[in-house]
Amino acid sequence: MRNTTGDALVPITLRSLTLAAALATSAGFASAQEVTLRFQHFVSPKSANPTYFIEPWAEAVEAQSNGRIKVEIYPLMALGGKAQSQYDMIRDGVIDGGWVIPGYQPGRFPEAEALELPFMMPKSGELSSIAAWNFTQKYLMDDFADVHVFAAHMHGPGIVHKKGNALETLEDFDGLRLRGPSRPATLLLKKLGANPVGMPVPAFPEALAKGVLDGGVITWEMSPSLKLDELTDSHTDVAGDRALYNLYFIWAMNKEKYESLPDDLKAVIDANSGLRASAWAGKAHDTGDKDGRAEMAAAGNEIAEISPEETARIQALGDEVVAEWMEEVSSRGLDGAGLVADVRAMVDDATK
Repeated sequence: MRNTTGDALVPITLRSLTLAAALATSAGFASAQEVTLRFQHFVSPKSANPTYFIEPWAEAVEAQSNGRIKVEIYPLMALGGKAQSQYDMIRDGVIDGGWVIPGYQPGRFPEAEALELPFMMPKSGELSSIAAWNFTQKYLMDDFADVHVFAAHMHGPGIVHKKGNALETLEDFDGLRLRGPSRPATLLLKKLGANPVGMPVPAFPEALAKGVLDGGVITWEMSPSLKLDELTDSHTDVAGDRALYNLYFIWAMNKEKYESLPDDLKAVIDANSGLRASAWAGKAHDTGDKDGRAEMAAAGNEIAEISPEETARIQALGDEVVAEWMEEVSSRGLDGAGLVADVRAMVDDATK
């Protein structure tokens, strides 16, 4: 199995996997049951999360179960449905498990939006994912009670990719038709003067090609698989160590399917779940971000960073989005200020 995690923070390596397998073998398997699990995601198999997390995760589960669990991975929604319906497909048993963006169903999981607010997360998918898992454990497991969650993670920093010259000032956002992946992202883009269009990632390239959009926000790592080297001309990040925006994901399984497994096979799944798996998934995005940025630069596209002064102006508007979000969710009976304070505290703990 490939070692995709690096040496720091995520010790899911061949050594730890071998140890887990040895412990499982020494305990003896309760039955000879063999299980095939069908998991689905909505991006290219060549993009970072499938390459550096999903496929290695499946290999780890298969190896540690001595081949009694077989995990089939279906990219690009090959089993049907839309990215927006992925959670419900897992819940209903249409698929056994998969990768979910809760924000693709705006308003359904409002507490999760706290993780996606502007300038909330560091520019590290790995560190952001540590905070995301801890937040999920405290606030979101009831929301996801009808599925079995293995991991909860963030991607790396969102970047503005657009046709034409790179952004330099706040005013450059004015009137741009920009794709946004989540409600917090579209709230920020609107505050910046753009015309946001909520859109799942599979629809983004076609919308660019047809001229429906001027650009959009997404990570470096998704750029090559979406052909943003051809469909856009410039890629702009903000200054500083916090991301313009971020996106929250869960890696989950049908609850009844998980509970039907014998205890020894549940133990294999459990050994590849939780904080370490979440950080591993975030680290996959960090690795992909380095690759994606290098590919956009090699294509001759403009790579830019907004100045600290202009970033401060953008962040001030981001702070307005946060304040308005807290007021809105508080009016719906949630503790908006408490949610934001806890995210910030968890990020601080993760980045120490």
